[in-house]
Amino acid sequence: MKTSTKWLLVLAGVATVGVLTVRHYQEQIGLALFERAVNSRVGRDATVSLPDGLHVALCGTGSPLPNADRAGACTVVIAGKHMYVVDAGEGGARNISLMGIPNGKIEGLFLTHFHSDHIDGMGPMMLLRWTGSSAKAPLAVHGPTGVEAVIAGFNAAYSQDNGYRVAHHGEDIVPPSGAGATAMPFAIEGESAVVLEKDGLKVTAFKVDHDPVSPAVGYRFDYKGRSVVVSGDTAKSAVLERVAKGADLLLHEALQPRLVSKMTAALDKKGLGNTAKITRDILDYHASPEEAADSARKAGVGQLVFTHIVPPFPSHFFNPAFQGNAPKRFKGEIVVGEDGMLFSMPAGSKAINRRELM
Repeated sequence: MKTSTKWLLVLAGVATVGVLTVRHYQEQIGLALFERAVNSRVGRDATVSLPDGLHVALCGTGSPLPNADRAGACTVVIAGKHMYVVDAGEGGARNISLMGIPNGKIEGLFLTHFHSDHIDGMGPMMLLRWTGSSAKAPLAVHGPTGVEAVIAGFNAAYSQDNGYRVAHHGEDIVPPSGAGATAMPFAIEGESAVVLEKDGLKVTAFKVDHDPVSPAVGYRFDYKGRSVVVSGDTAKSAVLERVAKGADLLLHEALQPRLVSKMTAALDKKGLGNTAKITRDILDYHASPEEAADSARKAGVGQLVFTHIVPPFPSHFFNPAFQGNAPKRFKGEIVVGEDGMLFSMPAGSKAINRRELM
């Protein structure tokens, strides 16, 4: 027998023994690995090492169209020691936790409008904030007129569950006064209005065009010379361009009509006319990547990040097809947002640093 063949047989034997050993001790190995993972992740707080400044974490960059890699609309904004969330799409609270950002630190939620994909993750967000910090006051939910009805509905839907939690864990762990949410409605006379000022943070709400959805708003956050604008859902908006003037970061929704049209054609071919009608309709109240790039250029922002991505696509390979001509229309950096991204804008600096939290 050749030496090489003998070595192959020896290696095969060693591999077989290794596989059998792993199977024999699989339970013990699994327990040990699980304990190590728990010890490294439980209590993790990615916010404690952040420098003073403005930080934006993408907890959901998806849309109502199913996408395994993207939660519904959700953005975390951290200004100094204060943390807020814009929109609460399905899976957003889960991603906040997976990024190592404690839901218990959420001080308030800002809703851009009341489409289901921007509010359907509010239940888990209310629960994880409440249980994660033994909150004694409900989650403050800021939004345009109409937010009162949304919050009343969620509070009613979760009232029995809240009772179960208190009965099981006790009032010290889950104070009854901290369950649910409180509506904080605002009205906008003209184009925009300041809706919150706290410890150097200013939040400005502004009207956007998402007809027939009304009211619909975006938000600008300013803190210690740094700024981010979150568009919400909107067609190309002159108001947004005015409010976003000079912002460091523009987080803008984007729908690529060329790709959506291919989906529509496929739906028609399959005889799915009902869904095809919807994919045609959505073209008129969303902005394309190219239109968002035009707005970024007119506003003179530092960086453009696409979110609320439509349609879904499976990998980075498709980013250029999604962006289309956007890079030709805006010469600053353009990022196709993904769940887990963190953008940090330290106070006293012009830097925008990016890293992945999950």
